[in-house]
Amino acid sequence: MEPDLSRLEDHLASAGLDGYLVDADGSNSTQRYLSGFDAPDPFVTLFTPETTAILVSSLEFGRAKKESRADDVSRLADYDYRSLAAEHGTDEARARVVAKWLSDRDVDAAATPDRFPLGPADRLRERGVAAEAETEDVVTEIRARKTDEEIEWIREAQRANEAAMRATNDLLDAATIGEGDDGDALRYEGEVLTSERVKREIETTLLERGCALDETIVACGADAADPHDRGSGPLRPHEPIIVDIFPQSKATKYHADMTRTFVKGEPDAEIREWFDLTREAMDAAFDAIEPGVTGEAIHDAVCDVYEDAGLPTLRSDPTTETGFIHSTGHGVGLDVHELPRVSPDGGELEPGHVITVEPGLYDPEVGGMRLEDLVVVTEEGHENLTEHPIELRV
Repeated sequence: MEPDLSRLEDHLASAGLDGYLVDADGSNSTQRYLSGFDAPDPFVTLFTPETTAILVSSLEFGRAKKESRADDVSRLADYDYRSLAAEHGTDEARARVVAKWLSDRDVDAAATPDRFPLGPADRLRERGVAAEAETEDVVTEIRARKTDEEIEWIREAQRANEAAMRATNDLLDAATIGEGDDGDALRYEGEVLTSERVKREIETTLLERGCALDETIVACGADAADPHDRGSGPLRPHEPIIVDIFPQSKATKYHADMTRTFVKGEPDAEIREWFDLTREAMDAAFDAIEPGVTGEAIHDAVCDVYEDAGLPTLRSDPTTETGFIHSTGHGVGLDVHELPRVSPDGGELEPGHVITVEPGLYDPEVGGMRLEDLVVVTEEGHENLTEHPIELRV
């Protein structure tokens, strides 16, 4: 994948800067995006209108030449790093090497990500290299507009995600409703079915399909009334169970995201109403998605549905702790939360933006309800990248 970095070139030209500098390991999404390289230890990437260069350790040098997107790969050893480290210490030695490496590429002033490490920035400034934090989100805005290849990577991750959601559905479907020492709880193969057991099934299914995740949400009842409560303990019948899965492909590093809410047993009338309203809110968001529409307008369409039904939102009451208490969605890519925003401050959508649509309702007295699909904005409107059905009862 070769990203279109013309907007970054324009920014550097208008700011009078020679290049864009990243100092981070491969888990940093901007580092990964610009260099095309993944390494567990920090390395340096320089983008200029003429070239992309990286500076790595000798350990990573051979792999970087084969795998990175860089036109120019150097190693610390090329600049006598070991002798400098013995004399001045590793941090000072690295600063001297980076400064010389930049000088060799005629870079006296560079933009950096807003969260560029302070120590390396200060040491570069001490050596006459201007390092200026770029605060206009230029690179993250570039990353937000996905190429066809990136969209396919996200689609593949969503297919794995759907397999994990099917595995969840199968567990709940096979569970029985019974009473025991743990009270009214779901049981699977004679054991109480817990949030932890479902999460293990999700993680195993994802690993079998080349994806992984650090954590997921399987939250039941009052736990589900907190949108980011991961959930724990026994799952209970007749109560909403929110399952929110957001894996990352181990090969491409791109994420997927999807949420479903299930009830094993008989949902009460209020939960049924919440489910119907949330589907209506989701459809209202879908109807609004097209290039040029703002994330704010899509969020407003969701708020309209809930407010028309007499339920609070943060738009109608910024202090409410129940009702619709988060934004409608966010961008998904190398980060599971990235630009664009589908929220009160969301800007215009462009073709290639991949966003979530995830309306929801929350109240500790009732539980929680959230539905989430993954959508790509197209020239004509949008395409839903999610194929998994939306059903309340298991």
